[in-house]
Amino acid sequence: MSLELFNLAGKRALITGSSSGLGHAIATGLAAAGAEVVLHGRDAGRVSAAAEGFGGAAAQSVVFDVSDKAAVEAGIAQVEADGGPIDILFNNAGVQHRGPLQDFELEMWEQMLATHLTGAFLVGRTVARGMVARRGGKIINMCSLMSEVGRKTIVPYTAAKGGLKQLTKGMAVELAEHDVQVNGIGPGYFLTKLNTALAEDPVFDDWLKKRTPAGRWGQPEELVGAAIFLASAASNFVTGQIIYVDGGVLASI
Repeated sequence: MSLELFNLAGKRALITGSSSGLGHAIATGLAAAGAEVVLHGRDAGRVSAAAEGFGGAAAQSVVFDVSDKAAVEAGIAQVEADGGPIDILFNNAGVQHRGPLQDFELEMWEQMLATHLTGAFLVGRTVARGMVARRGGKIINMCSLMSEVGRKTIVPYTAAKGGLKQLTKGMAVELAEHDVQVNGIGPGYFLTKLNTALAEDPVFDDWLKKRTPAGRWGQPEELVGAAIFLASAASNFVTGQIIYVDGGVLASI
């Protein structure tokens, strides 16, 4: 088998929530595989800074709120007008709020669902229209261990990520006939800004390392291999699947 299957030269990839963290690591990896990447976020300053410091790789940037229908449609239209069709979409934008279920505010619940689930639907639906018309494309949704299991203090996040797993499967079934593959990546616990508080908590850090067969946190660049696979021709007969990159957490009891 030729490694050319993994070559992303000539492809354009939009990665939502890619000014930092896992999204930025994925954007960097796709660019290294040859793709032209489009960085995205809600903060114009952070997105601009990320694009400027992208290590010489061509990077367009766009700013919009993934949960705002009008902003999504205008943002996608801008991306495609400025640089051409989107061949690869990573729905990665996300937020986290922790707290006991009985005290969790409704507005925080709604924000979690709007960002993780409705946002993936809105951006995925908008980008899919062009992919269907062109007969081809890749959509990858950033799922989570919480697409399968639960933990205390993150019930809304778990609900959103569980829904995202099923959104991935539904999209995959509907878009397969148009040669659009839809899959997900489910990261375990990675050392990112989102998890700083957990990583600095010695009790949680010790629990996680004992709970994870690999015995450690993941590094953001360790998502890149799965990302390139799902974004490339190597996965043309793979759809509706979630690849868990978790150091073995879900495989163990």
